[in-house]
Amino acid sequence: MPPSAKRQPGDPSEGTVRIDRWLFAARIFKSRGDARDACVGGHVRLNGRPVKPGHGLREGYEISGSAPRGKIVLIVRELTERRVSAPLARELYEDRSPPPPPRDSGLPQRDRGSGRPTRAERRALERLQGSDEER
Repeated sequence: MPPSAKRQPGDPSEGTVRIDRWLFAARIFKSRGDARDACVGGHVRLNGRPVKPGHGLREGYEISGSAPRGKIVLIVRELTERRVSAPLARELYEDRSPPPPPRDSGLPQRDRGSGRPTRAERRALERLQGSDEER
């Protein structure tokens, strides 16, 4: 690149990539828009500090926050702007995320073949689940 040419922020030749592009490329989020929204909403932290979507990312940085799969803690191993296959995406980072909580619903199970729940049963089930939304 000639010295007179201006480099764009996040240019891979500079050694940085936009964090929203990397999160999408590493398959942490399903779309780049989702990754951008998470950064804007303060759900993504870089080395313990909230970041904007255009912040530069380098190898060795720690990304923490919440993603669709739950709490994440990732150490960046490699940079890329292009979305790669799932096996290759796992090689882009070291996953130090806490294990997900056990799936214990604790909700009563309906007998098979007992048909649809009545209105009273449905409302009781909703109260147990905690979804007391008015319709």
